[in-house]
Amino acid sequence: MFRTKRSGLVRRLWRSRAPVEGDGEADRGTHGSGSCCMGKTTKVAKSNAGSEAELKALTHSILKKIKEKQLEVLLQAVESKGGARSPCLLLPSKVDAKVGQHSYSLPMLLYKVFRWPDLRHSSELKRLSCCESYGKINPELVCCNPHHMSRLCELESPPPPYSRYPMDYLKPPDSPDSGPSSSDTGETTYSAPVGLSDSLALQESGERAHWCVVAYWEEKTRVGRLYSVQEPSLDIFYDLPQGNGFCLGQLCSDNKSQLVQMVRAKIGYGIQLTREPDGVWVYNRSCYPIFIKSATLDNPDSRTLLVHKVFPGFSIKAFDYDKAGTLQRPNDHEFTQQPRTGFTVQISFVKGWGQCYTRQFISSCPCWLEVIFNTR
Repeated sequence: MFRTKRSGLVRRLWRSRAPVEGDGEADRGTHGSGSCCMGKTTKVAKSNAGSEAELKALTHSILKKIKEKQLEVLLQAVESKGGARSPCLLLPSKVDAKVGQHSYSLPMLLYKVFRWPDLRHSSELKRLSCCESYGKINPELVCCNPHHMSRLCELESPPPPYSRYPMDYLKPPDSPDSGPSSSDTGETTYSAPVGLSDSLALQESGERAHWCVVAYWEEKTRVGRLYSVQEPSLDIFYDLPQGNGFCLGQLCSDNKSQLVQMVRAKIGYGIQLTREPDGVWVYNRSCYPIFIKSATLDNPDSRTLLVHKVFPGFSIKAFDYDKAGTLQRPNDHEFTQQPRTGFTVQISFVKGWGQCYTRQFISSCPCWLEVIFNTR
C-alpha cells in the first residue's frame, strides 16, 4: 500500500509519545511524567484500551492536519528529547480537542501526548525563554513544541524536612572561614573568594560584567576553572547533541571513583540556567533528578535551608531577586563592608544530601555545582 511521507511522520511521532505508568519506560526516570518538588510524586495509571484508542485516533487526526515541515520540527524535538535545537512549532491556540470527558487546547494535547501524560492544566507549565511565545499573552499562534515548555516545580507549604542547614554559607567571602562551614561540608576546604577572583579578573580585563559564576565539583575537589556567565541563558551539560555552554564532559578530572564516573555519565543534557526578570530559573533537562539548596527557596525569616528535589522536565526559581533583598542575613555590618558578596545556590546531580540520605554534606555528592551570583 502506498504510504505518504506525512503518514510516516505521524506514525513515528506516535511511537515517540511519552510513556505512562505500565508502559515499561515510565518508571525509568527519563523524560516522562513525575511531580515535584519535595519527594512528592504523581503517578499516572495506565489508560484503558478504549481511551488509548481514542487518544491515538485524535492525535493522528490532528497531526495529519499539520504541515510536513512542522511535523519534522516536532519529530526532531520529540526524538531528541529536547537535545537538538528545534524551532518553534506555531499553531492556532484556540483549537480544542476532546478526549473522553476532557477538553484540551491543541498545545495542551501535544504536551500531554509527548511530555507529561499527567498534565492537567496550563498553569502547571512554564515556557522556556528560548521560545518565540515566551512572554506573549494570548497570541493567535502559539508555540506547541513540547520541549519549549517545562513543568513548574511548586513548593509545598509547610515543606517536609528533606534537610535543613544554617545559613552560615552567607558569610563574607574575605572572612577566614568564607567557604561553607564544616557543619555543611564535612572537611571540605574551599572558599568563594578564590573562584570570584577568577571571575573578577575578567571584568578588570575589560570583558562584559558577569551575572554569576559557576563552579563544578566532584566530591571535595573543584574541577576546572570557574565559568563566568554573561549571556542570559546557560546550558550546563555533560553530553548534548546540539548546543553550547559549560560542557562538563570536556573538563579534565582525575577522580577515579566509580560512583563519580557513573553519576557524571548520567548528567546527560544537564540543566539550563536562565536569568529572567523575576529571578534565576533552573530547568532540569537531564533524565534524573537534581537537588537544589537556595536561601530564596525558603521563608525569608527562616534560619534554615531546605534541599529541594527537582524531577526531569521541571523548572524551579532557584534564586528570587525580591526575596534576596529581604533576607535577614547574619553579620549585616560585615556584609556592607564586602561589595563582592554574592548569594550561592548549590545543585547536585542525581544524588541528594541531608537528613533523608546517607550523604549529610554536599561535598559527599559525586557531582555538583556551585552557582555564585553577582549582586553588585
